[in-house]
Amino acid sequence: MSPPPGSQSRPLAREERRYVIENNPIDVPHLAPGLHIVATPIGNLGDITLRALQALAGADLIACEDTRVTRKLLDRYAIATALTPYHDHNAEKARPVLLRRLTEGAAIALVSDAGTPLVSDPGFKLVRAAQEAGHMVTALPGPSALLAALTVAGLPTDRFFFSGFLPPKQAARRARIAELARIPSTIVLFETGPRIAATLADLAAGLGRRDGTLCRELTKLHEEVRRGDLETLAQSCAAGEVRGEIVLVIAPPQAAQRPSAEDAEMLLSEALSRISLKDAVAEVADATGLPRRELYQRALSLAKRTSNRMSQESGNDAPR
Repeated sequence: MSPPPGSQSRPLAREERRYVIENNPIDVPHLAPGLHIVATPIGNLGDITLRALQALAGADLIACEDTRVTRKLLDRYAIATALTPYHDHNAEKARPVLLRRLTEGAAIALVSDAGTPLVSDPGFKLVRAAQEAGHMVTALPGPSALLAALTVAGLPTDRFFFSGFLPPKQAARRARIAELARIPSTIVLFETGPRIAATLADLAAGLGRRDGTLCRELTKLHEEVRRGDLETLAQSCAAGEVRGEIVLVIAPPQAAQRPSAEDAEMLLSEALSRISLKDAVAEVADATGLPRRELYQRALSLAKRTSNRMSQESGNDAPR
């Protein structure tokens, strides 16, 4: 019979909780009960953190996307923890099983095939369910393809928007790109080798002449970083086969030049000739991005000058 919710009873201990580095076995304590989000290498298995190794070796169970991929990491460090699959196709059935294990007091490590879990994978639903059930959820930070690409892209990093993978079908992809065109920050995307040329062509058409950086197979043997405007990158990818996992970093749109005072008054004057002052201010503000308060004062001044001129002209036309 399972313990009641909230119980912290311990599962049966494994005989060995250790990892091995350069033939040196390192014993680790049992990991605290709860869900532990563990970042793993994005390519080079040497990028694992010591804390991550301790967690993976000390856990009762490791939930992963593909057991074959994670097994390679565990074999590298001689970790014997059991693996269980948790991915898009089995998440609805696997999640209740994992939650039940957490209720029984298990320590579960959640990993993705590469990098930081919950970035383009179904992990957030498990995290939310575990938190709602009152279980401890903690993060062990580490490798991330998203952040690695940002650091080598040579593009602004103070603000960025991550959009994962674009839709594979062209119509949906172009619609998403049209949405991204309005975002005033650096954009980061994931893509695959077979789709990269078509994706870059659509990005060049939808975003215009922006600089971009294509990061392929980061930290791996055939790591490659290409830089150029989107159209140039699209042409280079179309010229030959591109393989591997790709992160695209795209520069933000250039800031629109602030209209001059003369331009603003010209636009206001034209608008006032056909609509009310309030509507003219709103129209010019939307078109230029200038503050409405500033435009309102200009419009009042312009309307007053126009009124005075008309009065003078009317007075000059009076009969003598």
